[in-house]
Order: sequence, then C-alpha cells, then structure tokens
Amino acid sequence: MPSSRRNVIVSILFTVLGGPGIVLVYLPFWITRFRVPVGEPWWQIALVGVLIAAGLTPLLESILRFIYAGHGTLMPTAPTEHLVVSGFYRYVRNPMYTGVLFALAGELILFERRSLAIYAAMVWLVVHLFVCFYEEPTLTRRYGDEYLRFKQNVPRWLPRAKPWRGTE
Repeated sequence: MPSSRRNVIVSILFTVLGGPGIVLVYLPFWITRFRVPVGEPWWQIALVGVLIAAGLTPLLESILRFIYAGHGTLMPTAPTEHLVVSGFYRYVRNPMYTGVLFALAGELILFERRSLAIYAAMVWLVVHLFVCFYEEPTLTRRYGDEYLRFKQNVPRWLPRAKPWRGTE
C-alpha cells in the first residue's frame, strides 16, 4: 500500500477512534448524552456552530497537511517525516489542539453542563502538559534547529497576527 494511502487510513482511524474522536465525541456524549437544554435561543446555537466549525477547520486542515506536506500522520507512533510549518502552523504551533479546544468550548456553550466545563479544563491541562513535557522535547530531538527556530517565532497557543514566513 502506498505510504500516502496508509497515512490517510491511519489518520482517519486515529481521528475517529482516537484522540479527537474521544475528546470531542465519545466523552462529551458520555457526560451530556448530547441533550441540549430546552429553549436555547437561535443565536446561541449559531454561536456554537461557529465555534465548532472554527475548531474543526484547523484540526482537519492540519491532519491533511500532516499527510501531504509532512508525509506522516498525527499519531505520535507514525509521525511526519518533515516538520510542518505551513498552513495554520504559520500562526500558532498547535492548531489541532487549539481547534479541538474551540470545538469543545462550543459544546460547553451548547450543553451548559458544569461537568463538561470541568472536563474541558482537564482536557486543556492534559494537552498543555503533553505539549510541554512530551511533544516539544520530542520535536526538538527529531527536527533540531529547524523546530527551535519555529518555536521561537510561532506562539504555542495564541495565534500571531501575521503569518510566519520562516525567514524571520
């Protein structure tokens, strides 16, 4: 099987059955049963739609970028061959995680559950610790100075106003 096809299959399976699927679908369903409080105003539902779409966009775009530009997957066990510093990565170092957190914020607004707020805070903490103590050291070892330069110029969580061009 060609590697790009394998990367697509692995990424789809991991997205649906692994990290993003677990964080955005399975655990929120377990917490809320996806029961929306009665009488939600239309503007609140529209806001939720915008937040979820705003979250899924960088997540899905980054997955495709990992496959086609990085020649790998989002799974730590099948990483990219090349450091990905294009697309949303020109603005923020972690667009997938940022996107997941935006989508989770949309779910929190929609379902209005304290338990979901606690869950979202725990997700952010776990993701932050994972990035700081596993992902960044791993990327530094794998990509060396290329990653360090990227890390110096692109913020971890809050996006830059202008895209990084890699020449700064």
